[in-house]
Amino acid sequence: MLGGFVVGLHVLLGLVSLFWTPYDPTGMVGGRLEAPSLLHWAGTDRLGRDLMTQIMIGSRIALVVGAGAVAIGALIGVTIGVISAFATRTLDDVFAATFDILIAFPTLLVAMLIVASSDGASLWTAILAIGIASSAIIARLTRILAKRVLAMDYITASRVSGTSWLAIVFIHVLPNIWPTLIVNLALQFGLAVIAEASLSYLGLGAPPPNSSWGRLLQEAQGTVYTAPFGAVAPGIALVSLVIGLNLLADGLRDFGDPTRRRRR
Repeated sequence: MLGGFVVGLHVLLGLVSLFWTPYDPTGMVGGRLEAPSLLHWAGTDRLGRDLMTQIMIGSRIALVVGAGAVAIGALIGVTIGVISAFATRTLDDVFAATFDILIAFPTLLVAMLIVASSDGASLWTAILAIGIASSAIIARLTRILAKRVLAMDYITASRVSGTSWLAIVFIHVLPNIWPTLIVNLALQFGLAVIAEASLSYLGLGAPPPNSSWGRLLQEAQGTVYTAPFGAVAPGIALVSLVIGLNLLADGLRDFGDPTRRRRR
């Protein structure tokens, strides 16, 4: 419940930022590096822009990147994972070895290589790069879960009765592996948010005037001693969203597996 509340708060901030923000995101509405006040709840940055406005927009960017990357990663990973589970033993071993090799590389490193090889850094490039980088983890988990389901007796009975493999995937495999996959996708969402912030910090994410939390942290590093709240505010926003997603994933895991529910 706590994770859902925190994530819901960020979703609300992101949605509100589509229609209203305290100040113009690109306008110099106050003095440089002002401390938090009633006029500027999170203070101002080195250009005099309102930090609360930037953080609200950052929530929207983080959620868009996380959702887009997870959707791309799930589409690629689940498809390849299911194909691997149905493949012959030799081909399955090739898939398994490929997954292990790709997972050995950090998600951020793979995303950096994809962004660096593209025409230029953009929000959609970051989404695609993070989604592709996370697909190997999802594919490996999907393969393991799908193979467990395919080993069940009712799958054999379905095949004997004439059910096609495609029908088995949608009737038996996906419904049985989806609860576990949802938990993993929630965790991948948090990792995608961190990856986007890291790419933006390195100048490979959403370019200005997009107010990514990573870019806000990068801009505030030069004044962290004189105006620490410029780094603290986006840092708190980033950490709170990731922790909220992790708590939500734990809750989904407990909900999907009754044996793990805590006794009250």
